[in-house]
Amino acid sequence: MGIQSALYSGVSGLNTNSQAMNIIGNNLANTNTLGFKGSRSVFSDLLSSNIFGSGGNSQVGRGVGLSTVDNIFSQGTFETTSSGTDVAIEGDGFFVLKEAGNNTAFYSRAGAFRFNDEGFLVSPEGLIVQGKQFDPVDNDTLLAADPANIQVANVGLIPANATTELTFNTNLDENSTVIPTEFTDNSTTPPTVTPNPIDPADKSTYNYSASSQIFDSLGVSHLASVFWRLVDNDSNTWEAAYTIDNDPATLTPITDFDSSTAGNQALTFDDQGKLADTDGDGTPDPLTTTIGPISWTNGAATTNIALSFNCTQFDSDSSVIGQRQNGYAAGELTNIAIDANGIVVASYSNGHNINIAQLVLAKFQNPGGLQLAGSNRYIAPSDVGTIRVGIPGPELGKIFTNSLEQSNVDMGQEFVKMITTQRGFSANSKIITTVDEMLGELINLKR
Repeated sequence: MGIQSALYSGVSGLNTNSQAMNIIGNNLANTNTLGFKGSRSVFSDLLSSNIFGSGGNSQVGRGVGLSTVDNIFSQGTFETTSSGTDVAIEGDGFFVLKEAGNNTAFYSRAGAFRFNDEGFLVSPEGLIVQGKQFDPVDNDTLLAADPANIQVANVGLIPANATTELTFNTNLDENSTVIPTEFTDNSTTPPTVTPNPIDPADKSTYNYSASSQIFDSLGVSHLASVFWRLVDNDSNTWEAAYTIDNDPATLTPITDFDSSTAGNQALTFDDQGKLADTDGDGTPDPLTTTIGPISWTNGAATTNIALSFNCTQFDSDSSVIGQRQNGYAAGELTNIAIDANGIVVASYSNGHNINIAQLVLAKFQNPGGLQLAGSNRYIAPSDVGTIRVGIPGPELGKIFTNSLEQSNVDMGQEFVKMITTQRGFSANSKIITTVDEMLGELINLKR
């Protein structure tokens, strides 16, 4: 009876080492599979039987079995690519994917994504990548809703956007010459007072000018020009006026500025060369006025533009340090890429970039509980514990663009395992042949 038990112990060793060889073969077969995570076999001894001898009760093992197959989620190396939609994860996170019309989430480390004919960001197998959507109005703000399918809807022309905000960040030279607002002729009785308005065609009527491109609702480009002149050196007070498309008929003086905290104000600087601090927070407050309503002659909608001055008056040449306006012409989609924060950015021919969505990553309390679903995918049964889904960061993982994560299989280590598994299989086969010889000897006792 004891000899026959040894046969079954040998058989268990053959079966277990065969399964271990299957795992090794699968690891080596996926050496070049993107985002593949290797596995390892864990053996355990089988329940022992009790034997009784002169020395007392003892136990004899009955062979070996496969306890579990562990997934090894160590970091794989990165390959640099030329595709702007290839992304890799450094950390513990997984990309979240869903099939069209199916709310079941799949998870993957393979980031070889692309856009399909409907504008969805998909994996090579067609699963749609999930992400947090950006507010279409405030394109720098993520919506509070759950992650959804990432799709670039405007694959053709995007409509123009009329300029509604225009800001000049300008220094006005402290050494500028005062230009009087009127001339007085004392040779007449009574003296004659002649106004001296800003005249774009006469540079002697202003100290400095700057222009910015603006757009109407049809996307047609126009030019907004602003003219400044120093009118009081003691109080550091300046006047300003603007024109649209250099048309003298549109010349409009800016006599005061709107402020939510201090009512109407002039463009006046303090003894530090900064605009007045109207709200007492220790920083100068830009002054705003309204251009318009502007009636365009091409059929575009009437426009009102909030014109802001974030100016200084330092001892330096007058210059525009920066200017910003929020309008743009119609544009064609030229490129879609994913940046280092996992944000899908659509670029258009008009120079406008639109944030579409930000990739989300999932992290599991017990990643070892993930189950393979094929095609570089996992599903998450209850064994994974708590699932944390959010945008990339220190906790969930960092995104690398133009990169793909390679398999984490160590070929050298796998070949060593192959040798030891082969030796284990051979040793167990020897058990069977040896027991067979022993049984033969036992049968021959009758002879």
